[in-house]
Amino acid sequence: MKNIVITGVSTGIGYGAAKIFIQSGYRVFGSVRKQEDAERLKKEFGDNFMPLIFDITDHAAIANAANIVKEQIGDYGLSGLINNAGATEGAPLMHTSIENFRKNLEVLVVSQLVVIQEFLPLLGARKDCPYKPGRIINITSINGKIAAPFMGGYVASKHAFEGLSNTLRIELQMYGIDVIIVGPGVVKTAIWGKQTDDIAEKYRNTEYYLPCIAFNNFLKKSLPKTGLELDKFSERLLKIFEVKHPRTRYAIVRKKFMNWTLPRIIPARLADKFFAKLIGFKKG
Repeated sequence: MKNIVITGVSTGIGYGAAKIFIQSGYRVFGSVRKQEDAERLKKEFGDNFMPLIFDITDHAAIANAANIVKEQIGDYGLSGLINNAGATEGAPLMHTSIENFRKNLEVLVVSQLVVIQEFLPLLGARKDCPYKPGRIINITSINGKIAAPFMGGYVASKHAFEGLSNTLRIELQMYGIDVIIVGPGVVKTAIWGKQTDDIAEKYRNTEYYLPCIAFNNFLKKSLPKTGLELDKFSERLLKIFEVKHPRTRYAIVRKKFMNWTLPRIIPARLADKFFAKLIGFKKG
C-alpha cells in the first residue's frame, strides 16, 4: 500500500485530498489540531486513514508525528507529502501588527519547512535508500504570483513558499525527490463562510475602513461563485501527484484566462487601478 502524509485535513482542500487519495488506495496520514476531528475523520474514512494530531507551529509535535509515521510504515517509505495546513488573517500592511505579519510567515513558510525536514528521511532523502523516492506537493495559492490588497502577509508568505519550493526542488534532485507547486485559485470550501462582516472593524478609524468592507464583500459574494468545486480540485490534485512527468508548477483556477493568465500579463499599474476601483480607493 502507498503511504502519504497530508497536512490540514479537517476541512477544505486537505479534507478533499485525504478523501480522494483514500478512495484511490492510499493510506493517508492526515494532520488535524483537535482530537474530535481525528475521531470524526477516522470514523468517516476507515482503516486507511490515520490521524496525526499537531498544530503546524508546534515543531516538537511535528517531530513526534514523523516518528509515529515511521513506526507505522516500516521499510516501505512515504510515496508523498502534501503540505496544505495553514491559516491567515488579513490586514492593510500599514496597520497590521508585526506580530500578525510574523505569524503569517511562521505558519505559512517556516512551519512548512519544519514539516518537510521531518518527513524527508521517510520520503527517501538518505544515502542508499531501499525504496522509491516520494514526491512533495506544496499547496501555495494564486497569490503566490498575484498580489491583492489587505492580504500582504498571506501574499508575502505564499511568494516565499514558492521560492522555497523551487530551491528545494533543485536541492533534492540528488535523492530523486520531486517538489511540485500547486497554486489554487478559489476553491469552494467552508473558508468562505468564515468571512465575517466585522473583519474591517478594527480599522474603522482609518482610511482603509470602507475599502476593507468593500474587499471583504467582494471575497464573500463574488469569488465563491466563480470558485472550483472541491471534488474537481481534488481529482486534479490526484492526477498531478500520479503523473509520470509532472510540471514544476500547476495553477488550478476556474476561468483560467480571466483569473490567472490575464492578471499576469496586463501591466501592473493597470491591475493596481482595477483594485482601486473595486474597493473605492481615493487619493487624499
